[in-house]
Amino acid sequence: MSQISHDQNFKNLFIDFPEDALKWLLPQVLQAYGDVRNIEFIRQESKKHRLNDSYRALDLPILFTFEHLQIILWLVEFQEDKHKFSVYKLLHYVTDMMEAHPKAVVVPTVLFTDRRKWREDVDLKLKSELCGETFLQFKYLKIKLYNYHARDYYHSDNPLIKILLPKMKYMPDERTEVIIQAYKGLFQLATPMLFDKYVDFIDIYAEVLEEEREHIVSELNTKKETVMLAQYIKDKGIQEGIEKGIPQGVLLGETNLLCTQISEKYSIPDDKLMPILENLNSEMLLELGKRILYWDSYDKVQDWIRQQTQNAK
Repeated sequence: MSQISHDQNFKNLFIDFPEDALKWLLPQVLQAYGDVRNIEFIRQESKKHRLNDSYRALDLPILFTFEHLQIILWLVEFQEDKHKFSVYKLLHYVTDMMEAHPKAVVVPTVLFTDRRKWREDVDLKLKSELCGETFLQFKYLKIKLYNYHARDYYHSDNPLIKILLPKMKYMPDERTEVIIQAYKGLFQLATPMLFDKYVDFIDIYAEVLEEEREHIVSELNTKKETVMLAQYIKDKGIQEGIEKGIPQGVLLGETNLLCTQISEKYSIPDDKLMPILENLNSEMLLELGKRILYWDSYDKVQDWIRQQTQNAK
């Protein structure tokens, strides 16, 4: 994956879950300043010192305004390759930001996302002193995801942490459970739109293979509390397959599975459901699979199917 796409993926993650990120990385700020009243994503390019300088693009400066009229600027930078990181360059970024926002407390934060153990650490701070007098002191908040153990966050109620589980540390035999916990946490804690968006994020950074996904879905199907999640993931895979040109004949098994889910949820006999579902195309099956997650009445299912079939005529 290119550095650009990696940066964009993590930028989107923090744009969609800014307060969840703050609760995870700087919980003491919420205790000190109260509730967040406003969140603003400010410009990402610092000023040029010379006209022929290239812009230094900041990854994601977020301005948090708190209940007690205190403002904290949280500067986030993402690094997949530690060798590209420079604490000196970060200091330039921070001083530019402090000059532009003199009333804000600038907290530089660097998120290192590579899943490997480091032989040598990166510089954490800069200090210049002489004869007991300090002339410069600078440090930043360093987050090395691989130093976090994924299993310690299985019960977290923070959706951002759940999404990042595959980038944390785990043993090879824990891999399936880590991915399941990431899927399940995201499904329970995020909106359907954000689930659709970040289940792909999980797949990308966990490097989930197709046969592995099938095994995971089978595991999810064995538990009552995750059977609907399994259906959701299956439906999403169906739609992706259709977009890639896979013949619709392979959807018969998916129709059978959806039939089973509807039957179990609404206590409707399979033989009454199957003839109705067989009249739906692949897109309709996918949409219906999502909707039954939230409908508490089979009447809504019937009305929706009736409307779809009428529109198709």
